[in-house]
Amino acid sequence: MNGKSALGVLLVVVGGIAVLNFIGINFGAILGFLLPFILIGFGIVGWMNGKKWIGGILIVIGAMMLLGKLGGIVMLLLAAGLIVVGISLFKKDKRRVY
Repeated sequence: MNGKSALGVLLVVVGGIAVLNFIGINFGAILGFLLPFILIGFGIVGWMNGKKWIGGILIVIGAMMLLGKLGGIVMLLLAAGLIVVGISLFKKDKRRVY
């Protein structure tokens, strides 16, 4: 796919989303969640094609956006890890001296 075809596909998709939004179907939440993955994907493609600066920037921006979206899940995993470490400290052998 050359640059003109990619731009054409992009314009058709954006126009289609605008028309669907006009008739009452909203893709904002879905697109907001998919955008970080799209940026990371474009960054990987750019990295593989030798454009390391552009690819790296897109990967970093996508990762930061993804961390913002998945912040609640990351905090939940961190809290579960802290609980497991705390319980393991309670169950340690009391006779062991460090």
